[in-house]
Amino acid sequence: MKDQSTQVKLWTTDFILLMLCNFLLFLQLHMIVSPLPSYVQERFHANAFEVSLFTCLFALSAIAARLYSAKALEKGLRNAMIYIGLSVALLATLGYYFAAGIAVLLLLRMIFGVGFGMSSTAFPTMASDIIPVKRMGEGMGYFGLSTSLAMSMGPIIGVTLLQGSGFVTLMLCTAGVIVVIYPLSYSLTRKKGAQSQGVSAVPVAKVSGTGEKIPFNRKLILPSLLNCLLSVTYGGLVGFIVLYGKEANLSNPALFFLFNALAVLLVRPFAGRLYDSKGPKALLIPGAIFVAVGLIILSFATSMPILFVAAFIYGIGYGSMQSSLQTWMIQIVAPTQRGMANGMFLNTLDLGIAMGALLLGAIASMTSYTDMYRYSVIFMIVFLLVYLIQGKRSGTFAVSVHPLLAHTHISAKDTESMEQTSDKSVEKK
Repeated sequence: MKDQSTQVKLWTTDFILLMLCNFLLFLQLHMIVSPLPSYVQERFHANAFEVSLFTCLFALSAIAARLYSAKALEKGLRNAMIYIGLSVALLATLGYYFAAGIAVLLLLRMIFGVGFGMSSTAFPTMASDIIPVKRMGEGMGYFGLSTSLAMSMGPIIGVTLLQGSGFVTLMLCTAGVIVVIYPLSYSLTRKKGAQSQGVSAVPVAKVSGTGEKIPFNRKLILPSLLNCLLSVTYGGLVGFIVLYGKEANLSNPALFFLFNALAVLLVRPFAGRLYDSKGPKALLIPGAIFVAVGLIILSFATSMPILFVAAFIYGIGYGSMQSSLQTWMIQIVAPTQRGMANGMFLNTLDLGIAMGALLLGAIASMTSYTDMYRYSVIFMIVFLLVYLIQGKRSGTFAVSVHPLLAHTHISAKDTESMEQTSDKSVEKK
């Protein structure tokens, strides 16, 4: 069975295009997320709390938009979510040029969050639909790599543009990245729209054999909570790493994200295969330890080499954990609910970043950015406690894959044998 599953093609043209679109979408976001606090502080003399609002309000508006997007995806409105979302995000980005005060800039960040929330739900849902079932962990690991790399490379590019050319140039480059996504996504949306393929367009009756709507899966609560706790630590990085660099006299703190990206790039392929063979426990427990150690080392960084070590260790943990949590959430829902599962993953990601910006920003205002990163380790301790206690209570750390996981993207020849194997494995569990 192993040979059969590995022969199912993963690297299709659609999958590569989806990864590229998703990468660019998150790249343009993080090109401005990290340099924005420094820009706001210097131009408008904002305090730590006001700076944190730019991350928090954006995340909350993106969450609100995804609540609608998940339902729209279930109705087959995928193309509308992509193009309306991209257009709203583009207009809000261009509007930064006219923002003369903090209030207007905050409003534009919220509008941008709505557009980003709509478009960012569609691409991972499309990816989870075309990835072969038996290679879901590996496939989502590679797809998640596009998000992680964008989150790591975006701040470097953004800070460099802000320091070298100014905010207007940064704004125009960010808008340009959004524009590039339009033609890349067109071939995907045209093909999917014409053929009515994809999870969102598959009627529940076709998949389940009944006309009943599949209820919300409560098993999503645990991985969503864990994803939120992990994202809190990342919120402290994207929101305050540049300001921390000034406090610690580090020449270029944005390079943290470069070494973080290198670690993610190295660990992600192995993490996906390990997830498929061992499950999330083999990645989440050591990953949480790596994240905590990385944050502690970061808080003691007095030179760039120490910063690089902290970034690399943090990236190993974060890169392995994030893709595991997303794959976990996709595997435990029915195929028709993958839009909802991906929406919850992205919502808890943004919610964690928003909480991190607010809570850690408050801690920094009362203490220092050095102490802030040490306090953020607490969230990883809570992560481990929640995961271990819940695993002990349920009697297993294994993921109960939804019985409807075998779906229409597998060839007819492979579907029958894979469905039989999936049914047997579910019965054993």
